[in-house]
Amino acid sequence: MSVDYDLVVIGGSQAARYAALAATHLKARVALVEPQQTGENWLMSGYMYSRTATHIGLVAQQVRDANQFGVHLLADSTEDSKDIGEQPNRHRLGDRVFVSIRFDEAMQYARSVVSTLEEQNSPAILSSLGVDVIVGSGEFSRKPHLAFVVNGRRLRSRAFLIATGSTPAVPEIDGLQDAGYLTPADIWRADITKPLAKNWVVIGGTPTGTEMAQTLARLGADVTLVTSRSRILAKEDQETAFLVQAQLEAEGVRVITDSPITQVRQIESKKWVQAGNKAIETDEILLATRHLPKIESLNLESVGVKFHPRGLHISEKLQTTNSRIYACGDVTGGYQLAYIAEYEAKIALKNALLLPIFKINYREIPYCIFSSPQLARIGMTEEQARGRYGKDVLVLRQYFKSVAAALMIGETTGLCKIVVRGNGEILGASIVGFQAVDLIQAIALAMQQKIKVGAIADFPHISPTLSDITYQAAAEWDKQRLSHNNSLQKFLEGFFNLRRSWSK
Repeated sequence: MSVDYDLVVIGGSQAARYAALAATHLKARVALVEPQQTGENWLMSGYMYSRTATHIGLVAQQVRDANQFGVHLLADSTEDSKDIGEQPNRHRLGDRVFVSIRFDEAMQYARSVVSTLEEQNSPAILSSLGVDVIVGSGEFSRKPHLAFVVNGRRLRSRAFLIATGSTPAVPEIDGLQDAGYLTPADIWRADITKPLAKNWVVIGGTPTGTEMAQTLARLGADVTLVTSRSRILAKEDQETAFLVQAQLEAEGVRVITDSPITQVRQIESKKWVQAGNKAIETDEILLATRHLPKIESLNLESVGVKFHPRGLHISEKLQTTNSRIYACGDVTGGYQLAYIAEYEAKIALKNALLLPIFKINYREIPYCIFSSPQLARIGMTEEQARGRYGKDVLVLRQYFKSVAAALMIGETTGLCKIVVRGNGEILGASIVGFQAVDLIQAIALAMQQKIKVGAIADFPHISPTLSDITYQAAAEWDKQRLSHNNSLQKFLEGFFNLRRSWSK
């Protein structure tokens, strides 16, 4: 029985486009079925807008903090033409620099970035590289043979990959629909000629909620971040999550925990949010809660694909309950991160096009939150490791304030925690601090290659760099092993006493 394609990819997400292009590199015949509004789950969902806006907020914060380096902004003046360096106090703006952010200009910059990224993987580019791009919505059909039907056309293939992404779930809160709300995608779709709203309530202590709350604050808004949990970033290492929360609060974000939202009311031009026992007045409400998979129109039941409210049922090979249909990205209910979706797509492609023998390993994937300071993690947290291995766990800890490079650039907030077993096996790591997303990569590679922590401590490294923090944390392993080994301590003490006596 012949088929039309080796793979049919379904979805308008970046992961879908990546998978389709990667399959053509393997010389497979591929079709990509995109919805009419292409890219809405990655670019239009605000992912890259958020990353760009986060950078804009970081630049603004760096300008505000520039005076700690002796750098001061000077107002224009025509009083004389003397060298500015000879007049260090002229037009000094004081101890606190007030930065004016023009929201329309910032968003124009963000849109130019997103437009460039969209062009790189546009349907026209994909088509020129051999992908059969089909625009439209469709559904699976089992009869007479397994196929995906779109625009009246039956696409038959050896395998299918669902990468449709997700959409924000709207919590059932009394009055929320009437008062109105925004999602992270809606902010960037808004009319940029209008100024950014002054007051915001961000609902959800999720990574997205945390990032957005800080970005909005750095863009000049007054922000309250509300979560029903005891802390934000509840899935992260407690120590590192508290550091991020402390930084948000230091920048003016009001963080309210243990406070479920019970109702929302519109009173004249303002919205009122009831969070626990607190009533909060605001201009806008941003939802940063969980997502729902975009699968409602795919007719999955007819082809034996099972799913639950949060996503598709998948195996460690990324197969659905129909072995010819694979899935990747947040449609599975997992991580809502583009780079993890692409990693899943790689595994799914190899299984779909070659042999289904490759397994996903989330333990060795680094995970990041683009707050400031950044939070990056891989593997187990300290709590998870102790729950599994008990006393056979060592926690190696180092702080950015002890790293020369961090002191030089004024980024001393944060720490590195490496969780290991007594034999040096790395179980996980959490880094919160400047460029943590880059620093976690070396530990991730070590875990993937089964390299023990002692090898990191022994490896020659360039200094002074921020990577000193991982080296210094790894070096703690030998110190802790020695401090817990009384026999070895006594042996070494006796050994050096004997050597000194021989030297007389």
